[in-house]
Amino acid sequence: MNLESLGWSSQFEKAFQSLLQSLGQTGSTASNHGVAEDGSQPVGILNPANRTAVPVSILVPGRISAEHREAYQVITEHGELRGQVSGKLRYSAQSRNDFPTVGDWVAVEIAADSSERLNEVAVIRGVLARKSLFTRKEAGNTYGEQLVAANLDTVFLVSSLNQDLSLRRLERYLVMAWDSGANPVVLLTKADLCKEIEPILEAVKSITLGVPVHVVSALTEQGLAHLEPYLKPGRTVAFLGSSGVGKSTLINWIAGKDVQTVGAIRAGDGRGRHTTTVRSLGVLPSGAVVIDTPGMRELHLADADTGLEASFRDIEALSAHCRYRDCKHNTEPGCAVQEALQAGTLDAYRLQSYRKLQRELAYQRRKEDERAQLVERNKWKQITKEQRGRHTKR
Repeated sequence: MNLESLGWSSQFEKAFQSLLQSLGQTGSTASNHGVAEDGSQPVGILNPANRTAVPVSILVPGRISAEHREAYQVITEHGELRGQVSGKLRYSAQSRNDFPTVGDWVAVEIAADSSERLNEVAVIRGVLARKSLFTRKEAGNTYGEQLVAANLDTVFLVSSLNQDLSLRRLERYLVMAWDSGANPVVLLTKADLCKEIEPILEAVKSITLGVPVHVVSALTEQGLAHLEPYLKPGRTVAFLGSSGVGKSTLINWIAGKDVQTVGAIRAGDGRGRHTTTVRSLGVLPSGAVVIDTPGMRELHLADADTGLEASFRDIEALSAHCRYRDCKHNTEPGCAVQEALQAGTLDAYRLQSYRKLQRELAYQRRKEDERAQLVERNKWKQITKEQRGRHTKR
């Protein structure tokens, strides 16, 4: 498959060359990523007869299309391969962020001889620098961070126009989307099931602050034409949202076939079953690259200060006019935020949500600091123990 059709660009080419240099390999160009005879990166052994290098494997760029625990599917110009991270990469990783996730571009080592690749497991030697990364705090884990998808251009935040719609949850998605580095777009699905759309649309727009909002229905095809500008060849998009909001149905319609299994809707609450079980990447007929993700039952923030500021820039702008720089927006005199509340130009629930997310991030930072201190203490304990052991032997 052509790399450009997967979203390859000069940015990733530069990152690939940089990674090759760090791995001790010579650079190549996008036009000759391929087998060793075509000039790609050989990793060779010496021929005893003439001491010349015989390429046994080559380093090529690929994109992660699926992740199954510690196993990966990687799409390259030589086809889709099974992959696993190298021991060196695993050993040198400082955090989960150093491992690949769906959407990542990676340098993979494959056999130079194409006939040997059929049953081969490609070795992932490194992850290329990302242009965006959507993360969340791992469900049920105090410290862990889950990588959801990488190198996105657009994040479709999908919410259903039914009783399950939550402005507060949508605010969380917006914080995480802005923090990822991708551009958020809100999709309100199942318009065919909603009789009073305008009040809901107005409420959603009051918190999105200029983020595009589209009302759509895969059943009646309402509003789906508005998605075309985001689905250009080589662009990468992801559909994120709770279970049953219609992500898979939308992708199936856009793709023109049932690429995702769609669950039946439960009677009474208008929600669907959790139908997507793994994150996966594919190419749409338009040429866009799409990533579908399982519904998110828990949505806790990771490190998302930038996203919080961007999502609540209305409150941030008001804060700049407070009399005191460290104003907490409670009872301080000259508080512009409280004045906006009293004037009715700022919704009290929105301020409540802002404060809650601030507290959540502060708590997360505090826990991470405590963990870092614990790791540092344990490291020095181990160093001291080893030094004492050496002195005892003397």
